[in-house]
Amino acid sequence: MRRNEVEDEERLFYITVSLCIVAGIMDIETTVFLIVSLVFSIILHEVAHGYAAYRLGDPTAAYSNRLTLNPIAHIDLFGSILLPLILVISHSPVLLGWAKPVPINPYNFRNYKRGVMITAAAGPLTNLSLALIGGLLFHGVALFATPLALTTCKFLLFFCLTNVTLAVFNLIPIPPLDGSRVLYGLLPGRWAEEYLSIERYGMFILFGLLWLGALDGIIYPLSRFIMSLLLGGSF
Repeated sequence: MRRNEVEDEERLFYITVSLCIVAGIMDIETTVFLIVSLVFSIILHEVAHGYAAYRLGDPTAAYSNRLTLNPIAHIDLFGSILLPLILVISHSPVLLGWAKPVPINPYNFRNYKRGVMITAAAGPLTNLSLALIGGLLFHGVALFATPLALTTCKFLLFFCLTNVTLAVFNLIPIPPLDGSRVLYGLLPGRWAEEYLSIERYGMFILFGLLWLGALDGIIYPLSRFIMSLLLGGSF
């Protein structure tokens, strides 16, 4: 972690695996469900980072008006809307997107390493919490055999899938993903600094592994397992 006072410039990349799309068929309803789920989830993810930092002594996000749920404060026109829309329309097997990075100054934390770790973990934990809420609603709505209930269950399925995959992906310990910050907080002093020294190459490593499909064996099985716990059956 650099020792100069800067905002957290990491641009969090998100990936949602379209496990529910059969034979590449994508209708307008499904497109809307995916994009709404993704945008809402990444906004809550970012707000969670900022709120955790605020509670730990860093008011930077609050001063920047980034603790609001107003999407205008968080949406990146290309990363939050245009890119996901292009990927959905083109039947891409993955969905990538990002929100504006929440400004964080870790030197305001009362405990530097602990603050970095907790702030990073707040995002994925929020996504898992949203997935749990979505799963509970899914089971409740599924009791009603109506067309509206069926449509609502379809949305909740995509909502759960989006949040589960965001959490799993972001917890991979490759800088600049949240998992790298969590691991940084757990490692002893010099090891932690040496580990984060690879951050300059982190995005290249990350996209290289994604391109080669090397992370498929982590993201897909874990996402399916968590989804089966949330929704039941063999997802």
